[in-house]
Amino acid sequence: MYTFEDRGGRSITLRPEGTVGALRSVIEHGLDRAGLPVKVFYCGSFFRAERPQAGRYRQFYSVGIEAIGSDDPALDAEVIALAYEGFYGIGLRKFRLEVTSLGDAQSRKAHRVDLVAYINSLNLDEATKARAQINPLRLFDDKRPDVAAMMAKAPRLLDYLSTESADHFAKVQEYLSAMGIAFTINPLMVRGLDYYTGTTFEFVHEDLGAQSGIGGGGRYDGLMESIGGQNISGIGFGLGIDRALLAAEAEGVVSSTDFAPTLYLIPLGQSAKAVAMKLAHELRDSDISVEVAMGDKALKNAMKSADKSGALFSLVLGESELESGNVELKEMSTGVATSVTLSALVPTLITRTSKK
Repeated sequence: MYTFEDRGGRSITLRPEGTVGALRSVIEHGLDRAGLPVKVFYCGSFFRAERPQAGRYRQFYSVGIEAIGSDDPALDAEVIALAYEGFYGIGLRKFRLEVTSLGDAQSRKAHRVDLVAYINSLNLDEATKARAQINPLRLFDDKRPDVAAMMAKAPRLLDYLSTESADHFAKVQEYLSAMGIAFTINPLMVRGLDYYTGTTFEFVHEDLGAQSGIGGGGRYDGLMESIGGQNISGIGFGLGIDRALLAAEAEGVVSSTDFAPTLYLIPLGQSAKAVAMKLAHELRDSDISVEVAMGDKALKNAMKSADKSGALFSLVLGESELESGNVELKEMSTGVATSVTLSALVPTLITRTSKK
């Protein structure tokens, strides 16, 4: 948890994830007492108190959904399918879906007894033993090769599923297959939050190395009641926006230049700036991205800014251009300038960019 004291000495904790906040909102507004299941979504920034590294930032962004009020395995499959289509829809292809089940309370209790006994038989350091006392499942997520090798032989929760839990998980798999969604069963999967029950899932991208998880979620039956709501079940997911962008860059779906403006517009003087603002407005209405040079930069400095922006084209608009009605549209990659009338600038850029 990202916890600190503010200047007034108050303890402040920044939100680590979105599910609990979304559920509290559902409870506060009585949505859990309306037609069920209730489906909500969120998008925002979250925080972790860890050393930043590639793909794992202290402040990160997620989009998520929560579907509350049904324990139907079809809802599990529907939620997973939505996340799958989200990644597929932005152009990602090199990801895989891993699923498992954490079972019901009966399943987890039976498994925990044997798992704790197995862990106690291992030669582990005190810190690892302490972690296991809190949640023995966490050791399945230990990245140290020696611990991972020992945990590979540990009792697996899937082998302890009650008849009801096994049937639920089988139906989830059936529905995913019916929708044509490929998946693999990962019996060693451990989610980062301890409130998950039943179906859990994760999306893993093959090009992101150690931080390969780009999203995931699962059931959290009992969570609503624990924070003051009704005793109803729910399932949801959170998708990492930062990780998804890294994955998209790794696959070549997007690059940093995709976010650069099409045109960098440099007005020289107050009269030119008014015309530049009008042109920028017209271009943006035509879905052409424009960056207008702000302040009173000298032309040389403004051109340096145009280079740094990554814009496809630049255009200088001064008194002479206003008088003649003609401007020089410069293609930044080649340095070639084309004479264009101001009245034809918008259609010219639309035509030029449609060929890119």
